[in-house]
Parts: sequence; C-alpha cells; structure tokens
Amino acid sequence: MTALTLSTAGAATLRADALVVGVAKGAGSKPGDLVLAPGAEAVDKAFGGKLAAVLATLGASGAEGELTKVPAPEGLKAPVVLAAGLGKAPEKDGAYDAETLRRAAGAAARSLAGSKKAGFALPIGSVEDAEAVAEGALLGAYAFTAYQAGENKLAPKDAKPAGAKQALAEVAVLGAKPRDKAFKAAAERAIALAEEINRARDLVNTPPNDLYPESFAAVAAAAGKEHGIKVQVLDEKALVKGGYGGILGVGQGAERGPRLVKLAYTHPKAEKTLALVGKGITYDSGGISLKPAGHNETMKCDMAGAAAVFATVVSAARLGLRVNVTGWLALAENMPSGSATRPGDVLRMYSGKTVEVLNTDAEGRLVMADALTRASEENPDAIVDVATLTGAMVLALGNRTFGIMSNDDAFRTSIHEIAEEVGEASWPMPLPADLRKGMDSSTADIANMGERMGGGLVAGLFLKEFVGEGIAWAHLDIAGPAFHEGAPYGYTPKGGTGSAVRTLVKLAERTAAGDLG
Repeated sequence: MTALTLSTAGAATLRADALVVGVAKGAGSKPGDLVLAPGAEAVDKAFGGKLAAVLATLGASGAEGELTKVPAPEGLKAPVVLAAGLGKAPEKDGAYDAETLRRAAGAAARSLAGSKKAGFALPIGSVEDAEAVAEGALLGAYAFTAYQAGENKLAPKDAKPAGAKQALAEVAVLGAKPRDKAFKAAAERAIALAEEINRARDLVNTPPNDLYPESFAAVAAAAGKEHGIKVQVLDEKALVKGGYGGILGVGQGAERGPRLVKLAYTHPKAEKTLALVGKGITYDSGGISLKPAGHNETMKCDMAGAAAVFATVVSAARLGLRVNVTGWLALAENMPSGSATRPGDVLRMYSGKTVEVLNTDAEGRLVMADALTRASEENPDAIVDVATLTGAMVLALGNRTFGIMSNDDAFRTSIHEIAEEVGEASWPMPLPADLRKGMDSSTADIANMGERMGGGLVAGLFLKEFVGEGIAWAHLDIAGPAFHEGAPYGYTPKGGTGSAVRTLVKLAERTAAGDLG
C-alpha cells in the first residue's frame, strides 16, 4: 500500500521524484488559455512565472484527466513537474470540487508508478480538499501485481514483474496541516478507506482458482481477528441444518461448497444498526443455463458486492464509527455439473418460501434472498444489499453508474445523495408493482425470473420479497461499475474498482451521526 504523509515542506524544497500541480482551463476562448491552480505558486516561480506558457506550448489544455510532464528547472528539488488537468477553472474565489481533485490526484499517482515519492501541490483550501487529494492519490496508485513474476512466490527470486511497475511508494500532500487534528483525522480516514477499497479490488481481481467461498471466508475471518470484528462462518453442514436452500441450490453444482459469512462490528455507544448484504458468487458460469462464449472471462468479479460489504465493515471498525454494522457475505460458485440445480427445480428458501428456478444464471438473487431473510431476523434499522446482479442494469445505466432501488423513497434518496457526494455515480430506480406478476409460478411461491424488459427492476422486486416487514431496505445493483474493462481513468483502475464502498461507509457515518432519522 502506498504510504501517505501530510508534508510541511514547500513545493520548491520537497525532495521527491515528482511534483504534481493543477492546471485548469481559463475563462478565455483560446486553446492555450491556461490557469495554474492554487498550490503551484512556488513551482511557477521556479519557471520564472512561465509555467502555464510552457505547458500550453506542450499542448496542455487543462482538461480533466490530462497529464503533462515537464523537466523541473533549477530551484526545485524534484526533477519532474507533472501538471494534472482540473477542467474549467472555478469562478473567482471559487473552489474545485472534491471529485475533481480526487480524479486529478488519482490520474497523477497512477502515471507515477515506479516512483518512490511524489509531492502533490494541488489546491487545498480545506480539510475536505486535503482528504480528497489523499484519497484520490491512494486509490489511483493501486496496482494488482500479485500474479506477476516478481511477486509470485513460486517464481525465481530474481524474476521481475512482466509489463507492470510497482505502485508509487509515497504520496506527500502539500498545503495540509499535519499537526491539526482535523487534517490528521482526514488523513487517517483516507488511509483506512483506501486500504480497504484496495483490498476489495484485490479480492475482485484474484482468479477464481484461488478465491472461492472457503478462501474468501478465511480472509474475512483473519480480518475480523485483526480488527475486533466477530465473524461467524456457516459451512455446508450448517447451511443444510439451517435450511438455506437458496445458497445451497446455487452452490451444489461446484466441488467447492458455499458459505454464509456474518461479520459483526459493534460499538458500545451505538444507537443504530445497519445490515449490509453482499452477493459473493466467486465464479459465475451461469450453471446449467450456461453463459455464452465471451461472457465467462470476467465472471470472477461476481463477488464484488460481497467484497464491498466486507470492506465497509472493516472500514467502520477501523474508523471506530458509533454504529453497529453487520455484514452478510453470501458466497457460492455457480457451476454446471451432474449435481447442479436444473431449470425447473424448486428450492425451499431460508424464509420458507419456495422458488421455481427458471434460469440458473439468475443465481445471485437466490443467495441474496437467504441472506436478506437472515439479516432481517436481527431487526436492524436498515438493510442495504450490494450485488453485481443484472446485465439489464448495465444496459439501462451504462458501465459507470449503479442503480438504487428501495422500499422507502426517502431512504433511496438519501443513498443517492450520499453516493453523489462521495463521487460514485448512481441513479434511483423504481420497483413497479406491475412487474411482480411476471414472477408468478404455477408450481412454487415465486419464480426467479420474470419479464425480460425491466429485468434489473424485476430482480429488485424479487429481493424485496425476502426483506423483513417494516425494515427500510435498499438494493444497489453495481453490475456496471464494479469491474472496469477499459483503460484506467482518474483513480479508477482496470479490473476491480471497489464500487459502492465509499457510499456505504458514508452511509454508516451518517447513521452513526443520526442524520438518517
């Protein structure tokens, strides 16, 4: 993990491999009309006041995501200056928003992979600005190299990673106040949150031959021991004894059995309890309803919801939040075999309801249903489930936005506002009552499939059936943003992203503060 420091050094005197400054589009209409962001004053002075002109000559426009490197002149201890685009400059005396700073810091940190230390002299006018820069840089510096030659324990000791550099080793945030309690707390929060998001990314990126229900449960148990979280793991025998027909039905076709993991963080002064349920399909072949060619290669990511829940509970423990947070990881492999659930089979769920399985590739809702019922038994103040649940949600909202459904409009609105605040794109979605009829079954209480059109909403309606009476519940379908297959951008890497963790942690913080009623 990249180290973070709040530095008292000036940009001109900091010894580092690179200095990061911000540059924005000015108010003028000319392509070269650039504005240096606050924080770059000492660097600009070393350039004789001509840094903006130099950057413009090199083609910099100040656009978001744009990076321009220039050799540093005499007067700076760092050999390189990296200008990160911030988009349009704010109005006079205005501040750059947190997400802009987060993305710029992330892009810069990623581009400096292989460096030992970088100073970030981006505009910091508040504690929130400092936290955004720190968080963005730590998330942007992420690199998953565990399976490359230099990291592989079975490889020769002198082997070097093939094609990837190690992450930037240290981020020094300039302009913050390291002795100020608020700045120190912001830095500690950024470190804890980034470390757990990056651990969630690692889990999503880990190949399914190494990450399966039992090994995922072991990771959770180890983290629980480290951070004072109570962890309970239900193995196959316990699941059979408890009647968890949904989880067992999905996992029965795999050689590696399913698990239900409960993580409980409690605070002695907590007044509210938040339950989180995560879909943990460590590999999804589609089961007997096999996925077509070209759709299997990234299905190791189908446990991203469970990874997000796991990361949130650990973050809450590390931050000492005054709220009880319980996480439920519904873990299974969905594989085709002679013992796999068939289309047409009927499963008796933990709730006692029966489900006719019309499509074994609609398996996530089956494991989630059991976990939702179990979570409801503890009567929490609210339940939020997180899942890479439907391709229909990706068709509706694209690859960067997750959908939010709920049985409580005010709760859905609160989560949407929180997600937007922390920089996670989301959109509130309805649960139309007329779509429920499509899941009627002549054989069982309900079928696991309904109308094709509005499939993401149908899945939400199915989950709603298993939520306890009177409990506020929300469903986050993160199928789009959980796994990024394109080129990295901002602080978002290729592969696992850690989607929804920041939203859930902020929700826990708001719940602890009593801001959600």
